This record gives sequence, C-alpha cells and structure tokens, in this order.
Amino acid sequence: MHILIVAPEQIPVPGSGSVEICILAIAKQLATKHKVTIISRRARSLPHESQIGSITIVRVASGKASTYISSVLRYMKGRSYDFIQVDNRPYYMALIKQAFPHTPVSLFLHSLTFVPHKPKISRYLRKADLIIANSHSLQQKLSSLFPHAAKNIRTVELGVAVSRFRPSTSVEKRTSRKNYRLGNAFTILFVGRVIPQKGVHILIRASHLVRKHIPVHLVVVGRARPSYLRQLKRQAQTLGVPITFIGKIPHAKIHKIYHIADCFVCPSQKHEAFGLVNIEAMASGVPVIASRNGGIQEIVNHGHNGYLVNQYRRPEGFAVHLLKLAQNRSLRENMAENGRSDVLQHFTWNQTATKLSALYSIEQ
Repeated sequence: MHILIVAPEQIPVPGSGSVEICILAIAKQLATKHKVTIISRRARSLPHESQIGSITIVRVASGKASTYISSVLRYMKGRSYDFIQVDNRPYYMALIKQAFPHTPVSLFLHSLTFVPHKPKISRYLRKADLIIANSHSLQQKLSSLFPHAAKNIRTVELGVAVSRFRPSTSVEKRTSRKNYRLGNAFTILFVGRVIPQKGVHILIRASHLVRKHIPVHLVVVGRARPSYLRQLKRQAQTLGVPITFIGKIPHAKIHKIYHIADCFVCPSQKHEAFGLVNIEAMASGVPVIASRNGGIQEIVNHGHNGYLVNQYRRPEGFAVHLLKLAQNRSLRENMAENGRSDVLQHFTWNQTATKLSALYSIEQ
C-alpha cells in the first residue's frame, strides 16, 4: 500500500511532540512493508522534502489551521493513495475525506483534546472510515461521547523503541547519577509536561513524606512555565525536598535520563489516554508508580510491574508505594524485569504498525 500520514500543524516531523514522535516511529515500521509519505508543517531548519529511510516527508506552509489544511490539500491534489491516516485533527480528516471520497481515511486519536463533545465534531467523525484510539480507555470515552461512531473505533496501543529504551548497566547508572550529582539517595523521576494536570506538586508532597524515613532526590524533566516552576521550587524548598529541575530534553536523548532512576512516577490528575512515558520507563527497567487513571491502567499491572494509586489527588498513596520500593531492592528488580518483559510482549512499535497495517488492509 501507499499510506499517507497527515501530521498536525503545530510541530514538524521529526519533532519532540509526543504525537510527532509516534507518527515517525509508526511510519518507520510501516515503511518496512509499505510506501509511506508524511505531510508535516515547514520548519526553517528542515528541507521542504526529505527522506528518512524509505519514508518521504513533505513539509508544507502552516501557521493558522486553515493555511495548513489548504497547503495539505494542495499538495495532495492529483496524487493517489491507498490509505490516508490523519492524526488528532477531526476537521482535517473530514476535509480530506471530502476531497478523496473513494480513499479510506482514518483518524488516529492520541487524546480527547481535539474531540470535545460538540455537534460539529460529531459531524466530522461520521466521515471517518476508521477511528483509531490508542487505548481501550480512550475507545470507551469516544464511544460514550459519540455513540454513532462506536462501530468504527478500534484500539491500537502505542509502542516504544526497545533497543533504545533498555535497562542500564551498573556503570551507566553510576555515571548518569554522578553527572546529575545525585549521590546515593533514592531517586524518583518524573518526565512529562510540567503543568498542574500532571501532578508534580502531588509528587513533591509524596517525596516529603518518604523523606521522613529515607534520603530521596526528586528529578523533574520537562518544560514548565517560569511562574509555575517558581511555585514548585518554593514548595520543594518549604518541604525540604531535594529536587533537580532539568528542563526539556530532546526525545532523541531522553532514554538516557531513565538510567538515573530508582523509580518512575506518573501522578497524572486528569484522564491520560495512554501514557507513553510509563512504557518508556518500563522498557528501561524502572518500576512505575502511576495514577489509576485512563489508559495507564492498561499498562501498569498493580503489584506486577509497578503500582497504581487510587486516590491520586493525595500524596499518601504515592508515598506508601515509594517507601515500599525504596526499602526493598529485590522488589524493585523484580518489578523492573516484569515491566521490561511486558513491554516486549505488548508495546513495541512493530506491534503497533502490524495492527494498523492489518486494519488498513481490510478497509481497502
């Protein structure tokens, strides 16, 4: 098949956004058996067209949403595809289906952000031949919001590059921890957008509770607004929690940060459709503690590869499990091994692409 993937307009491919990371990773796997073209936005640092292996990436004018979709449709005019995948933009999908009525078109949704329960969204979704959700949780939410679309929704879980995200050697771990001056304290890692919905303020409070029993160090990786970052720093200082804010790390290098961690925590306060960072941590041999929330529950198996916290708006649940892991090295190692094994069985990009390819072949 010749598969076209239309990326959102905000970040170019390759790019550091989670959707763009997923698009390129999936495209690389699809391209082992199919011809793949990606349309993305232009960027000064990237050519208008390039090849990554057997993938063609075309970059068109962006800016406003209307500018971008006009540019996309202009490029597509006169060309033919066997299947078209549009990521996260129902409006674009509907316009593309209107322009290519005889070509199957899917909408790949990574979250609920761009599908508010509005009549116009419902009209757009009716145009899709397939709607792909990245978890059963997201599939259920979509089916509840848009019952007419339920029959067309399929679940295809995301993956991780297991050759890059892998357990660290003892030398790698020591070196990484030395680089960040972490010493021997139990190191708790958070990776993600540093915004209130992600719960870093809860994690700081949980770390404070754990610190009453053992030395801890919290490492936070991700971009934050200066005002919110100042607020978190004040909170950590007031509670006496040793904390390192690293800022945003390019995804091409992010796998190395997991080498420093004794435990990874995902204290999300709102629905997470999937939670890619959790499988990155698990693939890296790091036990996970996460909110029992959305698609995270389909990844983290409580007591097997990590822990799920029911009352995730309070720090106590996180603290209990952090202390349990901190005080039991063999438990940490066992959960780390289970997590890595589970990722290899269920969450590789090859498995994601294989499921997509099968669905797209049926729709032809």
